[in-house]
Amino acid sequence: MTDIPVVETERLRLRAPIKADFDAYAAMWADERVTAYIGGKPRTRNESWLRFIGMHGLWALTGYGYWLFTDRQTDTLVGVGGLANFERGIDLLTGYPEAGWAIAPDFWGRGLVSEAMAAVMAWNDRSLGGNEVRCIIDPGHAASEHVAAKLGFVPIGDALLGDATVNVYSRAGR
Repeated sequence: MTDIPVVETERLRLRAPIKADFDAYAAMWADERVTAYIGGKPRTRNESWLRFIGMHGLWALTGYGYWLFTDRQTDTLVGVGGLANFERGIDLLTGYPEAGWAIAPDFWGRGLVSEAMAAVMAWNDRSLGGNEVRCIIDPGHAASEHVAAKLGFVPIGDALLGDATVNVYSRAGR
């Protein structure tokens, strides 16, 4: 079993989820603004619970995973993200950690996702040997495209995820 490391930035603490975080997590994923480009529909409480507990499973099975992004001063949930292997069946993702992120709307426009994911990428470089990382972004999701570019991701193609097309990006190994 891999312990989920704590990573701190100037404004955020990236940490393991605990049960007390679940209500805020479920509320974030029930917001259609969050899911507009991530699945296209708000998640039910049950769907959120399965993803929430799956964060621990990612770490245990792969040695990397998702963190909760919390405010360093208040411990308020800001968002979630990290690296994953979701077994999506997308050839361009096979064999690579997949970066992903989401942030609660109350925290949009403050650069917090870029700050958190820069820390994730630095952790990848230190702890996983700087392996190549890939991500997928729904077409038209300008905010995530901007974050990906800031992190060094470049487009490498597109793929079908279910019946929707997603853009696939790569960040070269360091």
